[in-house]
Amino acid sequence: MRTKHVIVLPYDEIWERDFLKIRDEIRDALGQTALSIEHVGSTSVRGLSAKPIIDIDVVIEDSSALDSAIASLERIGYRHEGDLGIPGREAFKYDGKDHLRKHHLYVCLKDSAELKRHIAFRDYLRCHPEAVREYSRVKEEGARLWPYDIEKYIEHKTPFIERIYAEIGIRDM
Repeated sequence: MRTKHVIVLPYDEIWERDFLKIRDEIRDALGQTALSIEHVGSTSVRGLSAKPIIDIDVVIEDSSALDSAIASLERIGYRHEGDLGIPGREAFKYDGKDHLRKHHLYVCLKDSAELKRHIAFRDYLRCHPEAVREYSRVKEEGARLWPYDIEKYIEHKTPFIERIYAEIGIRDM
C-alpha cells in the first residue's frame, strides 16, 4: 500500500483500539509463531500527530519461523512481498480487510536491526513529550508542504528522525 495523499491528523485514541483489533486477528492466525505483535510507528505514541495508518511488527524467533508465519498470514488474506530491501523485516500486502483500519504489516526477526529501531524510536517518543510536540509539528508541516509527494514528506521529517536516532545511539536509518 503506497500513500498517494499525505494526510497527517492529530492523535486519536481510537488508533489503539484499531491496533488491538488487527493484533487479535493476526494473533489468532499465528498462534505461538509470534513472540509478540508490536504497535509501532506514529499511531502508537499518545499525543503524536500521524498518518492514520497502523504500523505493526510481528516478532518471530528467527528465520526458521518465517515460512510458518507467511503461510498463516496468507490464510487470512495477507500476501508476502519480501523484505523490500530491509533485511530481517518481511513486508505484507492485503485486500479485503475493510473491517480493519489501513495498516502496514511486517514480520521481523527478534534480533533484526529494523525492529530494534522501531521499538527504540517509539519508546523514546513515549517518554519525551517535547519530542512528540516537535515531531507532530514537523509531520504536520510536511503534509501541508507536500500533500501529494510522499518522498518529499519523508525527506522533510528525516532530519528529526536521524537526530533522535543519534541521541539514542542508533546508527543509520
